[in-house]
Amino acid sequence: MDHGHDEMRWRSEATELVLERRSAVLSSHRAESVSLDAIGGRTLAEPIVADYDVPAHDRATMDGYAFDATDDYPLALVDEEVFPEDEPPSIDSGEAVAIATGAPLPPEANAVLKREESSVEDGLLRGVELEPGTYTYERGSNLSAGETLFERGERLSPKDAILLGDLGRETVPVYERFSTGVLATGTEIHEGRIADLDSDMLAGLVRSWGHEATYEGSVPDEYDRVESAIDRLASEYDVVVTTGGTSVGHKDHVVRALDSLGEVSFHRVRIRPGKPIAMATMPDHDAVAFAIPGKPIGAHTISTLVMRPFFRGETALATVDATMTHDVELGPEGFEYVIPVLLEGEDDGSVATGLGHADSPLSVYDRQFDPSVLSSSTRASNADGVVVTKSPLEQGETVSVIPYPVLE
Repeated sequence: MDHGHDEMRWRSEATELVLERRSAVLSSHRAESVSLDAIGGRTLAEPIVADYDVPAHDRATMDGYAFDATDDYPLALVDEEVFPEDEPPSIDSGEAVAIATGAPLPPEANAVLKREESSVEDGLLRGVELEPGTYTYERGSNLSAGETLFERGERLSPKDAILLGDLGRETVPVYERFSTGVLATGTEIHEGRIADLDSDMLAGLVRSWGHEATYEGSVPDEYDRVESAIDRLASEYDVVVTTGGTSVGHKDHVVRALDSLGEVSFHRVRIRPGKPIAMATMPDHDAVAFAIPGKPIGAHTISTLVMRPFFRGETALATVDATMTHDVELGPEGFEYVIPVLLEGEDDGSVATGLGHADSPLSVYDRQFDPSVLSSSTRASNADGVVVTKSPLEQGETVSVIPYPVLE
């Protein structure tokens, strides 16, 4: 495999490949039905199409009187009242009927006169002049029969139960959650000389993205054992996530093992920290593997920016604006730099300070951002979010901060 600089991908290219792989996996993935109270974080296995108009009838949005607004006052008042649970009655030209908020309008009616704007005397209704459509909620104005409301592969949230319930759905078909095996590599971790700081974090991310994760232990830096462990996990799980061993040193065996077991889609993305990530497919087991670098902050950064779309099905990330408190210079061009920041203030008054800057609680760099050192600093996990940039940042500049809850 060629590990040259030219093989690095930009994040947009890498995530496009990740989403393509996700779509391919879902096309043959198992589906199940779940009730609406269990749809949060689940992925739809088929599109949801409206079977009928909602509302099925024009409805009143005020308590009052329903009639044809093209008729002239006075109007003969029908001796009944329409409630939301009723079938709408018919009325003749020149007639009106009392109606409650939410009740279906008679087919001949097109407006509602508010009670407080009306008068009734000797069974005759008078009131202000109305235009058709006044205080009515038109049939099909919420949902139209045949309208596609959710696409296959769309990730659902609890609020979607509102619309699905209005469609009359009690259950929906969703894909089973991806099963994920997490494997740590590295002799120093396997022998307990260095703590494994990545595996719990990676498993937690997968779970927070709505899927299942199991820690499968560690293996030393021995090629045969690395390859054997990955092969075994690929036979047991939909996804294999490894940590460590993704660079090109003589003990970095993971990517070479993935290349032997399947096809590596990409290795190394133009992001610092976290550059040496890889994704591979293993067709013998219908599994996908992500190889994550071992430094904990770099591992978190690259996982949330590149691996996350496989589990979440989306690349969009919400941001908040903040003003930089210091200049931040960058290293070589040709990378996106992911700068952890602390946020202070609220709304338009928010300011961002690089956590790692000499004037922050963690003093790692002065003016030039140091992704290599910061990638290993556990204190950097105290940041409130990150700024992703290709250009140096200047004091007083407005930046877009991705809060960590958005990534996780």
